[in-house]
Amino acid sequence: MPFSARLDEETNAILDRTAKVLRTTKTEVLKKSIREFCGRVLEEKGKGPYELIRDLVGEEESGRGDLSVRGEEILRERFGRRT
Repeated sequence: MPFSARLDEETNAILDRTAKVLRTTKTEVLKKSIREFCGRVLEEKGKGPYELIRDLVGEEESGRGDLSVRGEEILRERFGRRT
C-alpha cells in the first residue's frame, strides 16, 4: 500500500545513513521502525497502572504478615501520630 511522508533534512539523513549501514532500503528501515515503535506504544497503552510501575515497586518482603490488616496503625506508629 503506497504511503507518502515528508521528512525534515535531519531525519532523512539519519534514515539514509541507517539504510546504508544495514545495506537495505529506506522503505525497509521505515517499515521496521514503525512496527517496533508502534508495537511498543500499543503494548504500553494496553498495560494497567501496576504494569506501568512494576519496575519501580520492590519485590522484597517486609517480613510482616499483618500489613494489610494493621497498615494504618503501623504507619501511625512509624510517624508517631495517634488519633
